[in-house]
Amino acid sequence: MELSSSFIHFPNPSTSSLCNHYSFSSSFSPFPIQIHTKTLKFTNPTCPNHRIFAVAVDPQGPQQELPKNSPQRLLRELAERKRGTAPKKKFPPKKFILRPPLDDKRLAERFLNSPQLSLKAFPLLSSCLPSSRLNNADKTWMDEYLLEAKQALGYPLEPSENFGDDNPAKQFDTLLYLAFQHPTGERTRARHVRSGHTRLLFLGQYVLELALAEFFLQRYPRESPGPMRERVYALIGKKHLPKWIKAASLQNLVFPFDDMDKLKRMEREPPVKSVFWALFGAIYLCFGMPEVYRVLFEVFGMDPEAEDCQPRERRQLEDVDYVSVEFEGKKLSWQEVAAYKASSNLLFCDFNFFPTPSQPPEDALFAHPRLFRACVPPGMHRFRGNIWDYESRPQVMRALGYPLKMEDRIPDITKARNIELGLGLQLCFLHPSKHKFEHPRFCYERLEYLGQKIQDLVMAERLLMKHLDAPGLWLQERHRRTLMNKFCGRYLRDKHLHRFVIYAEDVQEKYEHNRKMRNPATTAVQQSLHGLSYAVYGKPDVRRLMFEVFDFEQTQPKAVV
Repeated sequence: MELSSSFIHFPNPSTSSLCNHYSFSSSFSPFPIQIHTKTLKFTNPTCPNHRIFAVAVDPQGPQQELPKNSPQRLLRELAERKRGTAPKKKFPPKKFILRPPLDDKRLAERFLNSPQLSLKAFPLLSSCLPSSRLNNADKTWMDEYLLEAKQALGYPLEPSENFGDDNPAKQFDTLLYLAFQHPTGERTRARHVRSGHTRLLFLGQYVLELALAEFFLQRYPRESPGPMRERVYALIGKKHLPKWIKAASLQNLVFPFDDMDKLKRMEREPPVKSVFWALFGAIYLCFGMPEVYRVLFEVFGMDPEAEDCQPRERRQLEDVDYVSVEFEGKKLSWQEVAAYKASSNLLFCDFNFFPTPSQPPEDALFAHPRLFRACVPPGMHRFRGNIWDYESRPQVMRALGYPLKMEDRIPDITKARNIELGLGLQLCFLHPSKHKFEHPRFCYERLEYLGQKIQDLVMAERLLMKHLDAPGLWLQERHRRTLMNKFCGRYLRDKHLHRFVIYAEDVQEKYEHNRKMRNPATTAVQQSLHGLSYAVYGKPDVRRLMFEVFDFEQTQPKAVV
């Protein structure tokens, strides 16, 4: 674009005007801009015979109208249209930009040097260790805060590395450090810390639910699962967790720079919940379930008889049936439950959590005898020899692979166990519509409640050992999708075991022909079978049912839209 200027005077039509009239025009050319800075000298600046050409246009004033076919007009309209419609392009954050994958050599080196492959004797514990070794920043936090955490939880202050290699408690310092690194902390920017913490909290939530479910089932042998769920929520619900953290004097480790009482609820509860769950995941891996009970009721001071932990009042059905002698007339304490669990049959466990294991009693019928007696009422013996016992029980036991081969010193123990197993199986298929209103415990509800919790924990352990590099949030979503209720009932129906569910005569046709009623019932039967197998044979049999008999990990087809 070339600039030029000249002055031409136009005759003034009005003689009374004191100012001269000038006309302005602009000329454009495709050549580069050339600006001449020469000073113009006018011999007669007041000369009336000057004409002015200028390209200076006021940006605020009206622009000169261009022809419709002018390229400049089309370009200007296109620029205005883009400015009005096209939003600014947002570039993704750096953490979402895909990185090139590691080559085979570096990937193999990373996995072989990972602490997750260092413990062959404890595969679950090994899978929850950090994916890479702790660095100096991690050890700085441990030197500053770890002794305070161990003192508050009641553990010896000596480093856990002093234990032998065959003791899972050797990794307690590392897991305890990971448990306190909640997502809003300063150390969670490190990938190995963030992933290790989320994997611990993923395991810890199911450990807590199973521990309290077993405790309340034995403490309240006549109670239905509804009130027990309310008791569990009153103890470990999200809004109740900050008071337990404060009772154990751990709030300064969760919020080292803030006063927990002055934080808003949305800022306080998520970090506390994350640390609380991860903490019990670490305790379970290193010391087992009895230590979970000690920390819950002794360190945090939980009281199941507190007024705010009681379920709401509801109309209760009269229970006229007997309970086992050990439950009659008393409520078991957490010490009794923990001590009995520690001395129960450890032959059924595939990993030993305890540094000094106790020998199992020789006359034990089940892996968890007291838990079985809390879920299967003694009055079930009245159903021995009925039609279901003769016709359906052999088919169900054949489909499930029961009874398992056990090496008992006394043959009568094997016979007694098989009889009790048959009664438990009949209870698993006994729908509440049959006898619940006259005999509230003659249905599968208590076994279903236990089966839900052990099913969740077994699947969580399976996912942790199978996906070593996956964060906890991904595992949580995978866990939820695998154990969705419609899939659980579907596995039972694929084995054609739903034909053996015992309904009341007046509702049997509705349940058999209405899938909205049938599917929840078959789901409950499925979970009851898991609860029974856990009480009779232990956790290994739950794994066998879930992953060999019912094949819970099979790929489900996507829904056709």
